[in-house]
Amino acid sequence: MIKKTIDGIFYGKFKALFIVSGCLITAAFCSLTFAESIVLDIDKAVVRAHNADPRIAEKERLVDVARGLLEEAQGAESWIFDVNAFLGLAPDVKGGIFENEDGEIEIKADALKFDGVSPWYNLQFSVVLPFYTFGKMESYSEAALNNIKVKQGDVSIERAKTYIDVVRAYYGFLAARDSVYLMEDANKKIDSAIELVQGWLDEGDGNVKQSDLYALQTGAGVLNRFLEQARGLQNVALAGLRFLADIPDELTLEIADKRIEPLDLPEESLQELQQRALQSRPELRQVEAGLSARRAFLTAKRAGLYPNLYTGVVGSFAYSPDRPRLDDIAIIDPFNHAGLTPVVGVKWNWWMGRQTASVTQAEGELSALIEKKSFAQRGIPFQVTEQFHQVHAHHAMVQHLYGAARAGRRWMISSFADFEAGVEESSKVVTAFQGYILAYGEYLRVVNDYNLHVARLRVATGEIQ
Repeated sequence: MIKKTIDGIFYGKFKALFIVSGCLITAAFCSLTFAESIVLDIDKAVVRAHNADPRIAEKERLVDVARGLLEEAQGAESWIFDVNAFLGLAPDVKGGIFENEDGEIEIKADALKFDGVSPWYNLQFSVVLPFYTFGKMESYSEAALNNIKVKQGDVSIERAKTYIDVVRAYYGFLAARDSVYLMEDANKKIDSAIELVQGWLDEGDGNVKQSDLYALQTGAGVLNRFLEQARGLQNVALAGLRFLADIPDELTLEIADKRIEPLDLPEESLQELQQRALQSRPELRQVEAGLSARRAFLTAKRAGLYPNLYTGVVGSFAYSPDRPRLDDIAIIDPFNHAGLTPVVGVKWNWWMGRQTASVTQAEGELSALIEKKSFAQRGIPFQVTEQFHQVHAHHAMVQHLYGAARAGRRWMISSFADFEAGVEESSKVVTAFQGYILAYGEYLRVVNDYNLHVARLRVATGEIQ
């Protein structure tokens, strides 16, 4: 009894350990399996592309550069240190040139005779703070601040471009894949018809001719041509999506949508979309920031005609140990001296012809930007109008082609059924196949174009940035 109890305990522990180990192994295997496969819908694809696109990262680094320019402009109002220190050589002098051994004033005969060199230690420095620049520094800082906003607008524009690239690749893949499904389905039916005709011809049964077989084989060849084209487009679109979303080749990429479907038709009116664009488009914010920057830059250039007022401390020290020091305060000895004084000064860099030309250039750039703003205020509503009409036209086309594709499939199926029954000619079967493929293939193309125009309308209104 005791032995059975002990065996039961050990068996239970090993059983529990086995179950836990199995669960851990299964969980690890499942996590490994999931890690090797990535499923993307359009939203996830856009997010991954925005995080991975080096073009966006490049624009963001230029924003950092613009922030550095702002720091540089603001730092121009801080303390300025100018230090020059050197170690040189000075001619050695024994006594003064106007003294003889008795202390009488006379010029010694060997006074200018070279008698070796002495080290010469020299330090010159100034520490000054501009306290009034007639608005130069303030204007340059304002221009740099608005330049940051311009560069941030470039980031938004680049993100919108990446969004369009992802939409084109994503829905292009779905359209190509659905086209492959269409061609493969039609190809099976044509192959079935070819086998049926070949059997009738071999057996001498049925009301078919050799030309019927040739007609079906011709249709199959043309169909296979479009099938291979669709497969190529599918592979290209998938590779483009993998590239944009930064998915390594060793990972399996799966698309969440099983079929391409038309996006919802935007409900807003044209006037509402235009108003949103004028309020949200990054280009208009860029123009406004650019105008502010240009106005500030022009003010700074005009202020360049005026001096800068500063205060600070300047000093100069020199020491040459093998040269006597001149103690006369009326004489400045460049080799042995020390001086330090607080100062208030005016610094004026005035190059009249060049500074006037700089002001003229700044005025011209400001005027050009004003004209650009005027064009943007007219051009952006037109872009919205263009995409609005494209979206609505393609939406109507999608509805018409959807009905045509359904009718074409019924036409193909009924023609094929009549052909199998021996009451339909092969040429009409091929025509029905062509009509169905044309209608459904055109439907897929238009749905893809429609979705792309919807995406462009979202960009044109500033919804995507």
